Amino acid sequence: MSRSTFQFVSQPVDALRAAAEEARAIGVQPLILGDSIEGEAREVGRVMAGIALSTVSSNMPVEPPCVLLSGGETTVTVRGTGTGGRNREFALSLAIALAGRYDISAIACDTDGIDGAPDAAGAFVLPDTIARALRKGLDPHLALADNDAGGLFRRLGDQVVTGPTGTNLNDFRAIYVPGPSR
Repeated sequence: MSRSTFQFVSQPVDALRAAAEEARAIGVQPLILGDSIEGEAREVGRVMAGIALSTVSSNMPVEPPCVLLSGGETTVTVRGTGTGGRNREFALSLAIALAGRYDISAIACDTDGIDGAPDAAGAFVLPDTIARALRKGLDPHLALADNDAGGLFRRLGDQVVTGPTGTNLNDFRAIYVPGPSR
């Protein structure tokens, strides 16, 4: 009997390191928070928002301009009937917690291109995400409660759509915190 040998070409932390290298190249300080972050997507989103807000208020854990990078596999406890996806649920929770403050932006997506369903890999969070949702008559809190982050981001046009990528390095999250305006 022969034994199969597996060779990893890349690991989840490699995607985060590559993003950190790109950030440094444009003068943005990266901070890799970890490649194994787990938990309820909506809770992780709220915690990451707190970290981003801390960088603005006290330059901790890193001084802006910075990008907070993380990976891992969050989960979603489905209670509603919406179209979710753990990365879109993370993104919506983050957007709600940030509420457009300080021009913070983010992306959360699954590196395999499928965030629980083949229609999207994840979503973008822009400083005006919540304001645009409200202008369109969408209730972000209701969407989160109904596990319908996918529906909300689809209506905003803020989904990340790549199609299947043929690779899987867990989820990838980047939160950009700009420096003080000059």
